[in-house]
Amino acid sequence: MLKLAKLPDRTPVKITVTVTPDLAHALADYAALYNRAYSDKAEVADLIPAMLDSFLASDRAFAKARKDAEIGT
Repeated sequence: MLKLAKLPDRTPVKITVTVTPDLAHALADYAALYNRAYSDKAEVADLIPAMLDSFLASDRAFAKARKDAEIGT
């Protein structure tokens, strides 16, 4: 058996969301600050998946509830 497990499904899933004008502006500001900080050309759409991943990874209540749900399955 290989030490590395089989990789999970990495097929991208496109999700369309609608945000308020204020949130769109804040996301654009964040992208501008990110690009300045890292000398990068990332678009808002490039940053949102990483932002969501970071948010979900830091939400302890979500992690606990998700783990509890798996045990009950």
